[in-house]
Amino acid sequence: MRNFILSLLVLVSFVSWGQELNCNVIVNAQFTGNENVQVFKTLEKQLREFVNNTQWTDKSYKNQERIDCGMIITIDDYNNDRFKATIQVQSSRPVFGSTYGTPIYNFNDKDFDFQYLEFQNFVYNADQFESNLVSVIAFHIYVMLGLDADSYAQNGGDDYLKQAQTILNYSQQNNDKGWKLEDGQQTRFALIDNILSPTFKEFRGVMYDYHRKGLDLMSEDAKQGKQDIANAVENLKAMNNRRPNSFLMRVFFDAKSDEIKDIFSGGPTVNVSDLISTLTKIAPMHSSKWRDIKF
Repeated sequence: MRNFILSLLVLVSFVSWGQELNCNVIVNAQFTGNENVQVFKTLEKQLREFVNNTQWTDKSYKNQERIDCGMIITIDDYNNDRFKATIQVQSSRPVFGSTYGTPIYNFNDKDFDFQYLEFQNFVYNADQFESNLVSVIAFHIYVMLGLDADSYAQNGGDDYLKQAQTILNYSQQNNDKGWKLEDGQQTRFALIDNILSPTFKEFRGVMYDYHRKGLDLMSEDAKQGKQDIANAVENLKAMNNRRPNSFLMRVFFDAKSDEIKDIFSGGPTVNVSDLISTLTKIAPMHSSKWRDIKF
């Protein structure tokens, strides 16, 4: 916790203009038994350039505003131009007045089969299906952009999240898994449907309150920032009462559980007995972490 607080007190002074994303793309083909095949290296290089060089929004991002993110694509099997894979996507955003990056998005997408011919061009079309490979990558980028924007302004990510939904809608035509209701409860369909559903309206409000009202104020008043973060997490109770053990709750705590434990395990003292009770109820899968919180 001491290092966490200290990192929040180091001011960032460097400013420049850049693209939206600073994304490290890794293609891991170890499970195929042929990880050194050139096509995997080419795919990794092309995807990294595609993700980082495409202009995904009409806004300019300062250097400290760029979204640090990573995509780990694990190839389980391949046959000619057909690849069976999963993709782990993570993103973070800087905290005001600090050098600390807070996790925003952490999603393991297990439905990621695609076709790819070495050196084929990647083309993203906002309104038209090009390939399942491009659609999956673009979908996760717009979810990242949307949740990042939500952390700065109440419902600030509307346009990006709706674009993710548009990608989902036009990608259903290709019949690849992950795009439809019947594909399961932890899919791209479930993710964007839940984020935009009134049933889970607290989720986006908590993303704003936790980051903008809590973390971003900690460099000025660490104790009040901690209290505001606790208040934000408490607001998830209403969502849990309405839909216990929801997929979206798991998505939130997959990104935030370690950070919450660290924030409340030291530094200025706040009353966290109610918070620990709430965390144990709404995120029991992380109960071992909540027991580590010291107060």
